[in-house]
Amino acid sequence: MSHFRWQPDLLPVRKGKVRDIYDLGDRLVLVATDRISAFDWVLPTLIPDKGRILTRLTAFWLDWLGVPHHLISLRLEDMGPAFVARRADFEGRAMLVHKAQVIPIECVVRGYLAGSGWKEYRRSGSVCGVQLPPRLVESQQLPEPIFTPATKAESGHDENISFDEMCRLIGEDVAHDLRRRNLDLYTRAAHYARQRGIIIADTKFEWGRLPSGDIILIDEVLTPDSSRFWPLADYRPGTSQPSFDKQFVRDWLEQTGWDKNSPPPPLPPDIVAKTRAKYIEAYERLTGKKFDET
Repeated sequence: MSHFRWQPDLLPVRKGKVRDIYDLGDRLVLVATDRISAFDWVLPTLIPDKGRILTRLTAFWLDWLGVPHHLISLRLEDMGPAFVARRADFEGRAMLVHKAQVIPIECVVRGYLAGSGWKEYRRSGSVCGVQLPPRLVESQQLPEPIFTPATKAESGHDENISFDEMCRLIGEDVAHDLRRRNLDLYTRAAHYARQRGIIIADTKFEWGRLPSGDIILIDEVLTPDSSRFWPLADYRPGTSQPSFDKQFVRDWLEQTGWDKNSPPPPLPPDIVAKTRAKYIEAYERLTGKKFDET
């Protein structure tokens, strides 16, 4: 197992909750750390190998989806000697990518009624302005996937918006193009995952614009951190579902009495181990490959 250790002499241009970004001019290096967040807090305990698992899974999907994307290389040699010199820190968790102007919309596609979509449906019978049939239950599969954009927030929760609002923010042509692209990606990926025993209940994609004007897929793609993955064998509509991501972490935190306003407590070893195992299980099911722990 390995942990990412931040190096002060490789100062990231931006240090996010779970990822560090290094600016190489016209390119970036995205480093997925082993940090984990829950309830808008970065927890004090790392999940070993989490960053490596998510990086490999993103690389798998970018290749499988066959659409223009930002990934250039996973080889440290292509990132420069500073990264090679710290191979133990960066190997398997760093992606060299094209720099792109981020389109400021979280492109969410939902195939099932869960999370904020379920809460909104109970209030209004719709999600992000998309009217849905009456009497749906929690976790129910929708008649067809729906595109439900959100605005990107620097901190806190993103805010769901209507498609009309998305059109006002980024223009009708781009909005319609992105809706079509995202529904296509989700539909294909969800069909593939279901054959491997995983329901992709919903997911979010992010897109960027190159200097040429071309729009490409960016950021992590179809991972347990950007999607809801449910085990198909355990699927039971009408209640919340077990998942492949932070379930053990969230459940444990809810039981501790933590007020969610003060720094969170450290995670016990068994919760760390179970969470790591779920990430690995999702990777192995989807890729058909064993996760190499070396």
